[in-house]
Amino acid sequence: MAKPKSKPESLGPAFNRLWSASLASNLADGLMKTSALLLAATLTKDPVVISILAAVLMLPWLLFAIPIGGIVDRVDRRLMLATANAVRFFMAAILAITVSLDIVTIPILYFVVFVIGAAEVLYDTTAQSMIPQLLRTEHLERGNARLEIGAVTVGEFMGSPISGVLFAVSIALPFALGSAGILVAAILVLMIPGNFKKAIAMDENNQPAEKTKFWSDIRFGIGYLYKNKTLLKLVLLTATLYTFSAATSSTLVLFLTEELKVEPIWFGFVFIVPAVGAIIGSVTAPKVSDRFGRTTVMAYSMIVFCAAEVLTGLSQNVIVFALIGLCMSITVTWWNVLLMSTYHQIIPNELFGRIHGTRRTLVWGLMPIGSLLGGFMAQFGLRMPYLIAGGTALVVAFVGFRFIVGLKSFIEA
Repeated sequence: MAKPKSKPESLGPAFNRLWSASLASNLADGLMKTSALLLAATLTKDPVVISILAAVLMLPWLLFAIPIGGIVDRVDRRLMLATANAVRFFMAAILAITVSLDIVTIPILYFVVFVIGAAEVLYDTTAQSMIPQLLRTEHLERGNARLEIGAVTVGEFMGSPISGVLFAVSIALPFALGSAGILVAAILVLMIPGNFKKAIAMDENNQPAEKTKFWSDIRFGIGYLYKNKTLLKLVLLTATLYTFSAATSSTLVLFLTEELKVEPIWFGFVFIVPAVGAIIGSVTAPKVSDRFGRTTVMAYSMIVFCAAEVLTGLSQNVIVFALIGLCMSITVTWWNVLLMSTYHQIIPNELFGRIHGTRRTLVWGLMPIGSLLGGFMAQFGLRMPYLIAGGTALVVAFVGFRFIVGLKSFIEA
């Protein structure tokens, strides 16, 4: 007689509360992200101006990721999550008001997006730093997969299509509802049980280490990443791929509305198929990792999603675009879940904020440059960013393939 499968162990009330807050936050992100793109497209058709919007959103990672990482390692992380959501709430409210009064402009949109981007740096760095405090090592992949599933389900599968419909009814409506969702998330994070004050570093005698100064901590985090050549190479490879990926996506709204002739009301629905792929990827990431090995899955995923970026530029209709997006989202999600689990496993938690901030400065800080490059490429045709930047990313992926596979020994060390 077959032995019944045991029920998966609970990830705990603290993680579940963080997950609930993330659901509310991601729903708000889905509502506002789609509407912000559509709003920008109603204000201008210039691909460079549109690409600057994408660059402005990512610019805070270049400017603030390192100091914010240092702050996160020194303060109550739960309070930082609430602070980040409070800032996002006020900015979303400002945008909703200016849109409803019909006084919104591109500069106002740039300002709001920049401040929201800075708050997202704080939120993401803090949340990722808390994960190793909430979960045991054997639960990291499950926890990261659940967060990814939640982000995609409510953000892309629900938020994006609903946003397009609401935008068609009233431009201000998705921004108003988005601000309400952020407020709910801010309240939920304050209800996370447990102590999330500064993680205490220990010396070689397993005693609390002496207190250090803020900028000394920052320099230590940068030095740690620089000296760890394997970790540094992984960060630089990821940064290169993401830079070219930013170039392909920076003028996406124009590619869909102008090249593939997608009406604004259907804009959000276009992302339902890729969202399904992301859910599939999130559910299956721990399973394919167990079956084939984490680094092997990461290496092949990298090749596939870069190839899919090139193929996207060859799409002749929105159906082909969505199907390619399905394949891309599955493999990107595998990469993201397994990469984040790797970082959680190899970076000491008391240093995580600083090192996470440093690596994100490199990875996401270069993305504004990629976005601007995509805007200039799009001046020669809206398919050019996919073909040129996507093709370059594919070459880089092939070069880095053996390195990613070889990370197995580094993770197990």
